[in-house]
Amino acid sequence: MIVGVCKETQENEKRVALTPEGAEKLISLGLEILIEKDAGVASSYTDEQYKEAGASIESDRSTILKKSELFLAVQAPDKETVKKLNEGTVLVSFIWPLQNAEYVELLKKQGLRAMAMDTIPRISRAQSMDALSSMSNIAGYKAALMGADHLDKYMPMMMTAAGTIRPAKVLVLGAGVAGLQAIATAKRLGAVVESFDIRPEVKEQVESLGATFVEVPLEEEETQSKGGYAKELSKSNQERQREVIHEHVKKSDIVITTALIPGKPAPLLVTRAMVEDMKPGSVVVDIAAEQGGNCEVTEPGETINHNGVLVAGPLNIPSSLAFHASKLYSKNLLSLLDLLIEEGKPNFNFEDEIILNATITNNGEIVSPFVKENR
Repeated sequence: MIVGVCKETQENEKRVALTPEGAEKLISLGLEILIEKDAGVASSYTDEQYKEAGASIESDRSTILKKSELFLAVQAPDKETVKKLNEGTVLVSFIWPLQNAEYVELLKKQGLRAMAMDTIPRISRAQSMDALSSMSNIAGYKAALMGADHLDKYMPMMMTAAGTIRPAKVLVLGAGVAGLQAIATAKRLGAVVESFDIRPEVKEQVESLGATFVEVPLEEEETQSKGGYAKELSKSNQERQREVIHEHVKKSDIVITTALIPGKPAPLLVTRAMVEDMKPGSVVVDIAAEQGGNCEVTEPGETINHNGVLVAGPLNIPSSLAFHASKLYSKNLLSLLDLLIEEGKPNFNFEDEIILNATITNNGEIVSPFVKENR
């Protein structure tokens, strides 16, 4: 089977789907690897490294698309790329099918067997394939560094001859993978950290990292989905939540927002009024900016000054650490392919929960129950 990997075409995307190490592993399984020239350069993987791993370098992108039986990508390939892939080709990438219904229809029309790295179920057996968690980990780490970089204060307590400097106060909204990594990184930088999440189940994890868990008394409601993600709150609970968050936001030097709901716009957590109550020089880092943002004044892709508060809405944060982001994503891919490929060929065994949920289209039909139930 021929596996194709091309240079990512989305703006500011530096990652590559398969590292030389990953290529070597697939070649050992009897697969042939075609890599587009310079596909890994932006993430510090050279053509020479791919050649040493046993992959072939191809300058003509169209040749790779035509020959590929399995096509690997980070971002969902653009529509022109999809149209050049042969019917029956297995495509594996992030797809975000709930937000891209028209794209899913194109995959069906082209007869592609498409698998989404973003619909792999959150079960123990699939942890090694969980690219969302891998990328969220990077985003949380980087968000804390961005906050420290924008802040015009020390993060840790400093005892100097001129006096003692108090540590910065950091509030992390959302305690999923990204939030927990943001907490851990801010703590390592010496800040005093608080965190809020609608799921009371995460309190122990927050406190284990040395942060204080902000509790909001909510009316009884299911706050966590079967997949372990936060669910959207009722209107009354949203109001209670905002009242408590407001009090903590205005006392914070840095607010990092990380809350996402699969298939829906990011929930609004930080209102304009909250930002305007923050001290001049404070910082908001909204890593949910790509899904609309958790902060009302966020401008995706921009860092703005709102009443003396810097509000950053970074896009594609994992790409800023492209070397390790690619390494982790490649390993996630390899774990999935290890399950999918038998005797050198893909075996779509829909009795397997992982294969079933990850497969978006097959033989012109939508397969994933996650997509069917939430369309």
